Amino acid sequence: MLFLAILISNSTGSICFSPGFSLDKVPQNLDVIVIGSGIGGMTAGATLAKAGKRVLVLEQHDQAGGCCHTYLEKGFEFDVGLHYIGQVHENSLLRIAFDQLSEGQLEFQELNQHFDTIQIGMGDEKREYTIFSGKTEIGDIFQSKKTHYLATLKLIPQWVSLFLLKSGIADLVSPVFRLTGTGATDFVNTLTSNKDLHVIFSYLFYGVPPKDSSVLINALLVHHYKRGAYYPKGGASEIAFHIIRTIQKYGGNCLVRAPVSQILVNEKGAAYGVKVRKGQEEVEVHAPVVVSNCGIFTTFQKLLPPEITVKTDIQERLNMMKHGRGSFLVFSGFDGTEEELGLQSTNFWLFKNNDMDKSMEDFFALSKEEAPDNIPMMFITMPSSKDPESKIRHPGKSCMTILTMVKYEWFEEWKDTTVRKRGDEYYNYKMRFAQNLFDWACTLFPKIKDKLVFQDVATPLTNIHYLGAQRGAMYSAEHNLERFHAEAVARNRCNTPVKNLYISGQDVFSCGIAGALHGGLLCASAVLDHIVYIDLLLLKKKLKRRKASELAQLAKKKLQ
Repeated sequence: MLFLAILISNSTGSICFSPGFSLDKVPQNLDVIVIGSGIGGMTAGATLAKAGKRVLVLEQHDQAGGCCHTYLEKGFEFDVGLHYIGQVHENSLLRIAFDQLSEGQLEFQELNQHFDTIQIGMGDEKREYTIFSGKTEIGDIFQSKKTHYLATLKLIPQWVSLFLLKSGIADLVSPVFRLTGTGATDFVNTLTSNKDLHVIFSYLFYGVPPKDSSVLINALLVHHYKRGAYYPKGGASEIAFHIIRTIQKYGGNCLVRAPVSQILVNEKGAAYGVKVRKGQEEVEVHAPVVVSNCGIFTTFQKLLPPEITVKTDIQERLNMMKHGRGSFLVFSGFDGTEEELGLQSTNFWLFKNNDMDKSMEDFFALSKEEAPDNIPMMFITMPSSKDPESKIRHPGKSCMTILTMVKYEWFEEWKDTTVRKRGDEYYNYKMRFAQNLFDWACTLFPKIKDKLVFQDVATPLTNIHYLGAQRGAMYSAEHNLERFHAEAVARNRCNTPVKNLYISGQDVFSCGIAGALHGGLLCASAVLDHIVYIDLLLLKKKLKRRKASELAQLAKKKLQ
C-alpha cells in the first residue's frame, strides 16, 4: 500500500527553499520530471516520490506553487489563486490526501459558518443571500459521490468506460452520467423559474455561462463547500512549502527559474526528458517519465516537437478542449485592521443582475473600449482576514483581492511587451478595469477607500508571465458542456499519445485547487499503474476505526 501511515507534527523543522536551476542541483538517476509546480504537479510528484520514485519538479517562475503561491509587496501578502477550499474536515479524503502529501504538516483554519455572500442587483434593487456550511437542498438533488464517478471513468481501462457509457449500463448505475452533458441553465429551469435561484446555483463562476456549463460541475462545486470552507494557516504558500519538503525527503528536488522549452521525444515516439533554458543556452535533463502540469495546450502545442504535434491522435486530444477565459485580479493593501475597516473572512460574489447567461454573453461581445465600464460580476476575498497568523506577520495591515473574468483579446496587443514595462496605454487601460472593480467593492466596504496604500493589478498577460497560463486562463481549458460529456471525460486521460508523457492538473479533472489535486492523483495512478485512491480509502477506514477506538476508550474511562 502506497499510503501506509499518517505523520502529524507541528515542528517546522529546517527551512525548505526552492533553489534556482542548475545541473549540479538535479538529483542523480531521476525517475520522473514534472513540468510546473502547481498543485497538480506537486501532487503527482509527491505521490510518486512516496512510491519510491526520484522526482524533479521544474518551475519557470522564481517561486514555486503555481496558483498556491503568495507574493509580498510593500508589507502586504496576497494569494494569487487559492482563496478558500472545502472538504478538508477531519478524515475527509481530501484532508487525508493533503496530510499524506505534506507529511501531516499542513493546518487549515475553518472560516465562518457563513462563508459566502451573494449580492444580486444594484442600488435599491440589491438583494443579498448568505451561504452557510451544512446541509443544502442542492446537495439532496445529487448523490455525494460525484467526484468518485468522474475519477472512475478515468481510472478503469478506457475501452471499459466507453462500453459502459455507450451500452447504457453506466446510466443504470447512477444518473450522474446522464447529467454530465446537461447545461446548468436547462437543469435549473426544471426546478424553478426564480432567476435569483438560478444565480445561486451557478454563483461559483469560472468563466463559462451557466447555459454552457455542466450541471454536474456546478453541483460538484456547491457540494465541495457543503461541510464548510477553510484556508491554510500561514497562507496559501504553505501548501507548496510542505509538499516540496516531501519530494526532497525522498531524494527529489524542486528547482525554480527553470523554463522548459521542449519535451524530448526519441525516434520510437517516447518521451525521455526535457530541454531547460539556462540563460542563452538550453540544457537537457533526462528521465524515463515526464509529467506535464502546464496545461494541455502548452504541452501539445508548445513543448512537443512540431512533427509530433501534427499527429492525428494529438490533434484529436486538442480538439476536445477550448481555451478558457482570462482572469483579471486587483490586489489592494490597506492601513488598518479588519476590525477597523469592517472586513471579514466571508467572500462576496457580486452580480449586477440575475441573468448570468445574458450578462456574460453581452460582456464578452463588447469591444475593448467598452469592456472596462461594463463589468457584470466580480468576486471579493480578504486573505488577511482568513489566516489567523496574518495579524502576527503583518500587524495593522489588511488586504483584499478582487477577481473577474475577461477576454484575452482585449489585452492581446501588448502580448509582446515586457512585464512591468508595457507602457502607459496598457497601464491606463488595465487601471480602468481596476478602478471600476474597486469602486464597486467600496459600496460594500466604504472604510477602505481612504485607507488604500497599495494596489497591484494582474491581467491575462500577467497570468501568462507568472503562472504560464495560456491566454491568461487561471482555470486552464474551458469547462464547457462538450468537455464534461461522460464520453469526453472517459477519453480525457492523463496518458497521452506520446509514450511516457503524462498530463496532470486541472485539464484532466476540473478547475480549482481540489480539482487540480485530483488531477495529480489520477496522474500518479496512471504512471504507477496503480489506483492510489484505493490506498487513500483504506487509510481513511483505518483512521476512522482508530478514532472510534479512541472515543470508546475515552468513554470507558469516564464511566470508571
